[in-house]
Amino acid sequence: MIREVDVIVIGSGASGAAAAWSLSRNNSWRIVCIEQGKQANPSDYPSTRMDWELDRLDTFSSNPSVRKSTSDYPIDDSNSPISIANFNGYGGSTILYSAHFPRFHPSDFRTRSLDGVAEDWPLTYSELEPFFSENEKMMGVAGLVGDPAYPDYSSLLPPVPLGSIGRALAHGFNSLGWHWWPSYAAINTDKHGNRGACINLGPCNTGCAQGAKSSVDVTYLPAARLQGVNILTECRVLEIILNPKGLAEGVLYADASGSQHLLRARVVIVACSGIGTPRLLLNSKSTAFPDGLINDTGLVGRNLMLHPLAYVEGVFDVDMRSSIGPHGCCILSQQFYETDISRDFQRGYTMQVLRGAPPLETAITGYFMRHIPIGPDHHKIFTSVFNRTAGIAVISEDLPELHNRIELDLEHSDSSGMPGVKVYYALGENTKKMLKHGIDMSKRVLEASGAKVISAFAPVKHTGWHLMGTVRMGDDPKVSVVNKYGQAHAVKNIFVVDSSIFVTSGAVNPVATAQALTLHACEYLNKNLESLVG
Repeated sequence: MIREVDVIVIGSGASGAAAAWSLSRNNSWRIVCIEQGKQANPSDYPSTRMDWELDRLDTFSSNPSVRKSTSDYPIDDSNSPISIANFNGYGGSTILYSAHFPRFHPSDFRTRSLDGVAEDWPLTYSELEPFFSENEKMMGVAGLVGDPAYPDYSSLLPPVPLGSIGRALAHGFNSLGWHWWPSYAAINTDKHGNRGACINLGPCNTGCAQGAKSSVDVTYLPAARLQGVNILTECRVLEIILNPKGLAEGVLYADASGSQHLLRARVVIVACSGIGTPRLLLNSKSTAFPDGLINDTGLVGRNLMLHPLAYVEGVFDVDMRSSIGPHGCCILSQQFYETDISRDFQRGYTMQVLRGAPPLETAITGYFMRHIPIGPDHHKIFTSVFNRTAGIAVISEDLPELHNRIELDLEHSDSSGMPGVKVYYALGENTKKMLKHGIDMSKRVLEASGAKVISAFAPVKHTGWHLMGTVRMGDDPKVSVVNKYGQAHAVKNIFVVDSSIFVTSGAVNPVATAQALTLHACEYLNKNLESLVG
């Protein structure tokens, strides 16, 4: 039984895995990564079976309230129009993510200076740029250099094939004179990192049995293990313990049998997601922090941001084979990403083109949307829709608001007896205006592409994948919880490295930026470990 190490990393998802790898390059350090979920076997992923869509509605659902695994914890999101999605297991939520992988924009770090909203980050895009590049080499990111919406990428794998549906939507954007670009995707389109290329199966969101999708169980974690990291699975951290000097002493965790253990460390790194991280911190109470660890300002759990989505779907007259290929990675448009004073909202959104739904989802969704009936005409109408649809997801920037928050749910606990969480979230007025605008513009694109719009609505309920802002970073300890390196203001040997430290949400998926922040923090930690515990 390990009783003392140099570094504990809590969580093996996108950021925890990157931290374990980065710090283990200093091979003199003893590092343990603790993960509350199991390690999955890719041969067990639903995509290896014909009935994979059924598993996506059950054991491989992104909704923990549906999965009800022993590694999950209760999440009461009844006070939110958006339900929370995550996955607790070896590799974290990257097992189920779509692998849409754009960076934040330079403007995302300066919203106060540029647009007078939210707050500026305590670091800039240029400071993170080398870490973006390092992360993309480790993960394997496909795309196309030269995007006018971004500073230049140094290199990328070839883009994911657009398919007929992507080419049709690209024509629509062109006809309107609007920006579009092949999606940035953490998917091998060529051999990379000893992993094969994508074979266009499509069910990326249930785990990639091919190993082409860059989930961290096939990128960072194997490399971290080769560098000596010990990964404990099915072990839940219940509390971070402080010593009499006010530093983190280590963690109390429960193993799969329920036995509890104290593991001491010189540094504790928390990477449990924008909802799991504040949950652990709030549960780590002491005389020094009676309201939760490093919560002396009351900001832990506050400023929750979720990227509310609008969805617009169109159907074409001909078979576009639209269900073929990575569902969330086709093309994107950032025509409306930056603030435009002629609009009635600040900041903006990304239009992410989604491929058509697979058969079961097409039938079920079509029935509930009342355009595919059950009865003698079912197959005829189903055939007129399946493989002919395209969707546009409007990923709106979500501005931070104090009342959007998570709290401990003391009435419901997980399998280890640790409290669950309650989510309190409401759409801001700015977000509502942005979503309406996004729906209107998406309709125009689909119609310009030759499709008939068959549904449009917002917010989409089951889309709470992007969990940000609940342990925000900043230079001023009075209005932030951690500094630009993720280091807690109040306890210098605790670091937070996931998307909970985001100051603003941008309007793109957060994983690439969260991992870049992690590598940036680890570079600092590599240089300063001795001073942190001296």
